[in-house]
Amino acid sequence: MVLAGNHAGEDGGNLVDFRGKPVDKSRTGGWLAAGLILGTELSERICVMGISMNLVTYLVGDLHLSSAKSANIVTNFMGTLNLLGLLGGFVADAKLGRYLTVAISASITALGVTLLTLATTIPSMRPPPCQNPRKQQCIEASGRQLAMLYTALYTIAVGGGGIKSNVSGFGSDQFDTSNPKEEKAMIYFFNRFYFCISLGSLFAVTFLVYIQDNVGRGWGYGISAGTMIIAVGILLCGTMLYRFRKPQGSPLTVISRVLYLAWKKRSVPYPPQVTMLNEYYNSTAPHTEKLRCLDKAAIITTLKTSTVTQVEEVKMVIMLLPIWSTCILFWTVYSQMNTFTIEQATFMDRKLGTFEIPAGSFSFFLFITILLFTSLNERVFVPIARKITHTVQGITCLQRVGIGLVFSIIGMVAAALVEKKRRDSFVHNNIRIMAFWLVPQFFLVGAGEAFAYVGQLEFFIREAPERMKSMSTGLFLSTLSMGYFVSSLLVSLVDKATKGKWLMSNLNKGKLENFYWMLAVLGVLNFGLFLGFAMRHQYKVQNYVVGEEEMKQKDVEIETIDDEKKMVAIAKEKP
Repeated sequence: MVLAGNHAGEDGGNLVDFRGKPVDKSRTGGWLAAGLILGTELSERICVMGISMNLVTYLVGDLHLSSAKSANIVTNFMGTLNLLGLLGGFVADAKLGRYLTVAISASITALGVTLLTLATTIPSMRPPPCQNPRKQQCIEASGRQLAMLYTALYTIAVGGGGIKSNVSGFGSDQFDTSNPKEEKAMIYFFNRFYFCISLGSLFAVTFLVYIQDNVGRGWGYGISAGTMIIAVGILLCGTMLYRFRKPQGSPLTVISRVLYLAWKKRSVPYPPQVTMLNEYYNSTAPHTEKLRCLDKAAIITTLKTSTVTQVEEVKMVIMLLPIWSTCILFWTVYSQMNTFTIEQATFMDRKLGTFEIPAGSFSFFLFITILLFTSLNERVFVPIARKITHTVQGITCLQRVGIGLVFSIIGMVAAALVEKKRRDSFVHNNIRIMAFWLVPQFFLVGAGEAFAYVGQLEFFIREAPERMKSMSTGLFLSTLSMGYFVSSLLVSLVDKATKGKWLMSNLNKGKLENFYWMLAVLGVLNFGLFLGFAMRHQYKVQNYVVGEEEMKQKDVEIETIDDEKKMVAIAKEKP
């Protein structure tokens, strides 16, 4: 039975404490350190979700902007925030490290939310009130008034991008995956990470949105700003407990140089022995035969030469791209939960006794489902899978992504069926069916997100080279942005191709279910591609590590050997 762990240098060799000395793992890292770090992402999610889920009502109702312009402001803000994750990851990997980047980014976010609080409370930052917009021409917010709003939003975007791309990688640095106990703990880290941010989302769309609408924007955004400031303080207080990974230079420089040299040396013949490549024996990453054309960058010539380590790191990044491409459509499906699904609710019976539930509040079921399934993953699904597979992971990260994609497809099928029933009931019988019919699609897509988000995040962090982990997390975040942008593109194309017959403002006259069916079909095709890529993907580290309990039950001892610079633990039966 073969057990593989990370290369010793990868996990422990580059980790230091806050004084810059080699870490004492008995005094640093672990769940306490990771928990303090998670608080920063929890606060960021409270701020961002509290803004994005309810900003449109402020832009339309208080600043008197059109619905289309207001929607564009929000989607551009969210898209930019996720794309800036690439910048935040680059800065951390190249220069500042994850801790400093997270601390600075959290401070920037706190400043941005404070500015937003001022922008929404200072009377001069709003146009004159418009008592009856249907009978009078409302004055839109001026450029000066919008300037402060934009400054606040994009300050938050810069900070949020830096947090998102680094906090999960910094948290995972607190666990040594070459240690069976810490490896087992890290399996739960990503699940608990997403549980925390989903809890923050639930708090934002319920409590904060209520405060914003019924008490005041200043109070709602002020609470968010206070939460972010407290999170920065907690992060700094835990400095002595953290394990820090030193930045190892710009990953983009390494990538561009390897690609350039491989192209420049394309006509140079391969050496007779692979061991003749530059610094083969000193490589911290084992040489692989995949993408062999890049090996030419490590052929020793009169030109500059890359090392085998650098070539293998670039190979790792390139091998992430096929999976990256098939993750985009999931977030395209997910974006429907914030747009057309909410629009469906406005055409349905939302009364609960004498109280009418706001259409936007139905996203409550999405986040409740995410929290439910992240809990079930940790307490039910993973333990069962571990017993079946005899591995610590139980469910691999790509298996999680695949499950999430399947749930999203079924979710679109359910959405199409419900929309068909809703429209037929109204058109033929003049009956508005209960909005709770939307719960199944929220449930299915929410369950899919619980698997897909955790699986994608773990995949991009685990499979990236150590020096490029933050940037690879930014690459993951870009799938969210691309998902929103692809959704906008599909809506525009479908609207043009059907001449507005499918996606009409009055859903009773349109055929929204056809759009959902189209997404389901695209989902099936995308899942086929994903399976092909996933089956061919070879994990950077085959962490098929048997847990301690299983080892004791099987009466085995662990023996460590060095096989081509990889630490491989082999479990042998005792004689």
